[in-house]
Amino acid sequence: MRPVRLLTLLTLLPLSAAAEEGKPASPPPAAKTARTRPIVLGPDDKPAYGEAPASIFQRQENIPHGKLEILEYASKTVGTNRRLKVYTPPGYAQDRRYPVLYLLHGIGGDEGEWQRFAKVDALLDNLIAAGKARPMIVVMPNGRARPDDRATGDIYSAAPAFANFERDLLDDVIPAVERHYGVDARPEQRALAGLSMGGGQTFNFGLSHLGTFAWIGGFSAAPNTKPPATLLPEPAKAKPQLKLLWVSCGNRDGLLGISQGLHAYLKEKEVPHIWHVDGNGHDPAHWRSALYWFSQQLFR
Repeated sequence: MRPVRLLTLLTLLPLSAAAEEGKPASPPPAAKTARTRPIVLGPDDKPAYGEAPASIFQRQENIPHGKLEILEYASKTVGTNRRLKVYTPPGYAQDRRYPVLYLLHGIGGDEGEWQRFAKVDALLDNLIAAGKARPMIVVMPNGRARPDDRATGDIYSAAPAFANFERDLLDDVIPAVERHYGVDARPEQRALAGLSMGGGQTFNFGLSHLGTFAWIGGFSAAPNTKPPATLLPEPAKAKPQLKLLWVSCGNRDGLLGISQGLHAYLKEKEVPHIWHVDGNGHDPAHWRSALYWFSQQLFR
């Protein structure tokens, strides 16, 4: 297989017309399913933070800017060359060592979904310029670990490929990123977060590999999320390894019960975590706002 190499953004398949024009992207198909499920709110189910300001996701011309690029890597897990999107912060220098956030998409997305929903480069540029976030590398891989990793046809049939991504992430993605970029490879300098299906992946992979990820955030996690007692069978051992455990969902999201169950278990076992329930549904408004608050707390 070919070695890791960079591709220009021009080699990507085109984004949707709405995304290219800067209009809000439509929620993935999972959002339609989520709305059909009953929602019962408890006393803990309230916002820990307000809504992110809309301006934070807009490019500001009077500040330094980072770089967004595509990295192609050889995946032994899948048996093909795959690609992921990478943000490097303003002033990035290869001889420095930066913390890294791995950011996972939903069942209908791909490596470009987070950029379409949250303008990750503009968000991080703005937060870093304001001193609200540490300079970090953000890696946005494709969590559909199979040869045809495009979100076409019956997207739900790809569920096994999302589970298979655990090995691709650990064995292929992280080593490729650490070979190519100036990365601080210590667990306390590595974070994992995701939305919907990617939120479930985050909990499944992150909590079972606490020697790899110390900062974990799941935003409106999907039904692929394992039961809480399976995720954290030994809560006391997990506590000292976790720098931050974030669990969030919208109060109009039919998948809220999944996150509620994890929060209840963590509360019972006295595992420190952030529980944030805002007024959104299963939609980009929740995901980008959660990322806004989550990213400000990383690597502190």
